[in-house]
Amino acid sequence: MNTKNTLSSDFYTLDIVGMTCASCVGRIEKTVQKITGVEAISVNLATEQARIRLQHGSPVTIEDIIKAIDKTGYEAHPSTALGKISQENAKLSWGMDGLTSVLVSFALAIPLVIPMVLMPFGIHWSLNPWWQLALATPIQFILGWRFYVAGFKSLLAGVGNMDLLIAIGTSSAYGLSVYQIFSQSHYEHDLYFEGSAVIISMVLLGKWLEARAKKQTSEAIRALQKLWPENAKVLDASIKNDALNLTEYRVLPLDQVLPTDRIIVLPGERIPVDGIILSGQSHVDESLLTGESEPIKKHVNDQVIGGAMNGEGALIIQVQAIGVESVLAKIISLVEDAQTKKAPIQKLVDQVSAVFVPSVIVIAILTGLANWLYFDSIPLAILRAVSVLVIACPCALGLATPAAIMAGTGVAARFGILIKDPQVLEFAHRINVVAFDKTGTLTIGRPRLIEVIPLSNESHNMQDILAAASGLQLGSEHPLAKALLNYTVEKNLIPITAIENKALTGIGIEGKPTSGPWANELLCLQSVASLKDSPLFKDIESQIASASLKGHTISILGTTSNNFSPIAAFMFGDEIKANAKQSVEALHKLSIRTAMISGDNLSSANRVGKIIGIDEVFAQVMPGDKAEIIKSLKSSTVSKNRQWVAMIGDGINDAPALAVADVGMAMSTGTDVAIQSAGITLMRGDLSLVPSAIDISKRTWNKIRQNLFWAFAFNTAGIPLAALGYLSPMVAGSAMALSSFFVLSNALLLKRWRIKHFN
Repeated sequence: MNTKNTLSSDFYTLDIVGMTCASCVGRIEKTVQKITGVEAISVNLATEQARIRLQHGSPVTIEDIIKAIDKTGYEAHPSTALGKISQENAKLSWGMDGLTSVLVSFALAIPLVIPMVLMPFGIHWSLNPWWQLALATPIQFILGWRFYVAGFKSLLAGVGNMDLLIAIGTSSAYGLSVYQIFSQSHYEHDLYFEGSAVIISMVLLGKWLEARAKKQTSEAIRALQKLWPENAKVLDASIKNDALNLTEYRVLPLDQVLPTDRIIVLPGERIPVDGIILSGQSHVDESLLTGESEPIKKHVNDQVIGGAMNGEGALIIQVQAIGVESVLAKIISLVEDAQTKKAPIQKLVDQVSAVFVPSVIVIAILTGLANWLYFDSIPLAILRAVSVLVIACPCALGLATPAAIMAGTGVAARFGILIKDPQVLEFAHRINVVAFDKTGTLTIGRPRLIEVIPLSNESHNMQDILAAASGLQLGSEHPLAKALLNYTVEKNLIPITAIENKALTGIGIEGKPTSGPWANELLCLQSVASLKDSPLFKDIESQIASASLKGHTISILGTTSNNFSPIAAFMFGDEIKANAKQSVEALHKLSIRTAMISGDNLSSANRVGKIIGIDEVFAQVMPGDKAEIIKSLKSSTVSKNRQWVAMIGDGINDAPALAVADVGMAMSTGTDVAIQSAGITLMRGDLSLVPSAIDISKRTWNKIRQNLFWAFAFNTAGIPLAALGYLSPMVAGSAMALSSFFVLSNALLLKRWRIKHFN
């Protein structure tokens, strides 16, 4: 594979094989960071991946980086474009095949341990020393050879790791025992083969358990990957839409399907692509993609998502997106990116790990010297030094944060909450203010034109007003534009085509009708908020006051050829989402204050806010001012402390506010710009996802803190106990191996989390 040709981006993801602890992470990052042209690198122990960004125009190639990583003792390979986590295994060097090594190791070690088990019962029996040597040697130098190889490579790189500690510790116990055999005549009770054998066996067991737990943290990704069918039933391009036949198709591999194709999806099959239904109707299960619990009824012209399960009806679909452009691929990419990124708190862990192993070796040496001088016993000194080396392996420390992030983001994705950036987790648990956009967020986003109120002193035909206003909106995808056009069609009117149409960001749209009373005059259809600096604003407000009290969204049509002259006001009604009130109440139960930011007039916004139970309403806000509102909420005088603000939105005009907020949450029903600006994407327009997203973020953050506490506490308590002789090498080895498993198991408790539904 020519990586240089296939990976042309300045950003790369590599799979790393052979990492065992946080020190490994630090070593790879330190090595790669020294390469001229590398701008940044982040290595994740739990996913065993490195994300590398090169400086623009850098001459360094990805092959250069792979070679540098290989020299440090690890294997590096470019990740695949989609599905970086293998579906067959957890892609870990201590994978499922390691079970054989574990079983063989314990089978050889058990006879060495039996005498120690019998000793408390007054039975003093031990194997012949030569039998002990025969059993311990294959464990030490065959099953444990990996520790020597990795430890030696770490020495060559000038950095220590867990393997080095294990290699030094077990070799000391094994070497002391061999020395005792050849130097003493009565050595039966001065041999420590069982110590080195059990340490290696327990480490192998711990790593195998760790690999199994790591694999479980990746289940969310693998479940999404499995949604892709391998093939698609593609109709012949020559067949016309009115002559479609469910039996006339070719089965093609998915990578050969093109956006111009039409495909057939039979009942019970997974939909292989994103597209639009041309023929047929069925219920489609999108639960693994959006978290929607019930199958959704789909008809002609409805959108379908690749990976969803088709129900009872056969569908013919026009392909729109495949592969990396599909919704499923983007979901997988978002979750993978979140799982491979580091939370800010991980930087502290990395700094500690960088000096941890060298410090432990120094402590072990000092322990050995102190015990030798005080007790005048070389064997005792070596054993206590070995205990220090073994118990201090920083595996749990390296896994504490990424394991919790993988588990938390994975379970959130299952329920339609995509956490894109681990930094969100650090902020989300602090959130005490949630600000909502109104249209499309708190409301359904499918407004209807309710009423048209004339504002001009001149008498104008209502049909002319509607035809001119709808003509400005031709081709627009804005919800209010669609509502106006639909109303015009219902009234059997033909919109008047306008020229020189121009969208006014955050204001509305303007253009010149080609006919009618305002032919070649510049008309503008705009929000009420955009007129608040106009001298006519108060007069307009008084004319629309009764409509404002009903909570309608209002747009004003007027001529702008000279000064603005109002013609009519358009009242749009938008239904409030069914669970909006319950979701706001759920936030209040979490002691979170709520706010609504709307471009609607004050009366309309206040009415919606009162119905839902919003604490604070900001009305007549221009889109460019939404970000300023978020900034003001952060420094609110309601509390002396700094406020942590989440913004919930769906439109282009929400993007700046989403970016400014501590946590931005975008509805996936909204625009791509809004989704890209947010740290969390809610895969359906269900407001109950908002408190649920905050809840899973808090729980994930708590798991990170718990894991780090126990990882630090384990080493803080374990090292002194080992140095003072309270932990034998065997107990130290068992405790070290189980500590990593404990951290991973604690993180996996997040998999029991379920979303809360509100009625």
